[in-house]
Amino acid sequence: MNNTFSDNSQIGVVSTFSELIHTNFQGDMNALCWHRNLEGDFKEIVVKLELKENITEVSAEDLLALQLSEKGNIAREIILNDLQLLTDFGALPSLNLLKNYERDDELDFISTDVYSYHIDRSPIGTDTFLCTYYGAASDIIPNNQVEQKILIPEIREKLKALHDGPEAEFETFLKDYFFDLHYQPKPDAKPVNLGSGHLWRLAVDHPAQQVLPCVHRAPVENDGEYRLLLIC
Repeated sequence: MNNTFSDNSQIGVVSTFSELIHTNFQGDMNALCWHRNLEGDFKEIVVKLELKENITEVSAEDLLALQLSEKGNIAREIILNDLQLLTDFGALPSLNLLKNYERDDELDFISTDVYSYHIDRSPIGTDTFLCTYYGAASDIIPNNQVEQKILIPEIREKLKALHDGPEAEFETFLKDYFFDLHYQPKPDAKPVNLGSGHLWRLAVDHPAQQVLPCVHRAPVENDGEYRLLLIC
């Protein structure tokens, strides 16, 4: 068992998919990890898939069409099983072959892309599920080790200048443009890398949520390496 996960109060570690979906978030715990050491050659799948855009969604049919070695086939069966488990649960999983996400560099003082630490928000009760099968993996960070970017004075002043409207509408402006979802790590912050092969469930900000939403970010990709990511 990875001590980084099991010794961290933010993370609950489980050993089955059933536990992953039925364990309640509570206290500081807003991330659940189905801890797995996967067999199979996921790199072979990545090499044989065709990247059509920077983010290419891969269907079950695309996977089944690949001619794979025995180890590649083991990896494919794992992915197909994960997709089926999440679909049966009622989620809408997407398997993505990733070169990179779009960068948000429009403003030099605040970023709102997925490489910035952020939370997910939904109007209905839901969770974020993700698993990195190959390539760089995402990070999460404890809520007490980050500061909401819109509360940092110099950023807030620049956002007010950008808004250039009535004070009463400023908070709505921050939400409309998703500025309020993004966080800055404190100097002593200790992010946790989610690693490869583990299926994660992260708490989302929604009206019935009992815990703080999980702050996370996409990784900077390794040079010349695609990522294979399941997410929903």
